Amino acid sequence: VQLQASGGGLVQAGGSLRLSCAASGRTFSRYALGWFRQAPGKEREFVAAISWSGGRTTYADSVKGRFTISRDNAKNTLYLQMNSLKPEDTAVYYCAADLKGGMVLGTTLSRYDYWGQGTQVTVSS
Repeated sequence: VQLQASGGGLVQAGGSLRLSCAASGRTFSRYALGWFRQAPGKEREFVAAISWSGGRTTYADSVKGRFTISRDNAKNTLYLQMNSLKPEDTAVYYCAADLKGGMVLGTTLSRYDYWGQGTQVTVSS
């Protein structure tokens, strides 16, 4: 599985961005996907995850109500709509694929098998 994240940039606090993650390789619709982020000097952390069908989602408390994860299986693309952005959302954002599956969506790094290269999101105050 190859993952390519895009859509990052510089935005003012309160603004919005939509990240995309294009996937290729194995059948896209058969695995769960997630977004993680890593701020300078901090560990990579979970942001959001979505099931293979898109019917189940889960979010970190820090982004709940502001971010929305979605996927288009026909386009092999994962999205992260980010609204009401805050300076503390500044980070490199990574998309990841979970081929193991399971009833509970993964929120830990070890759950995910493949990672994209990351896209920088910078929120100015």
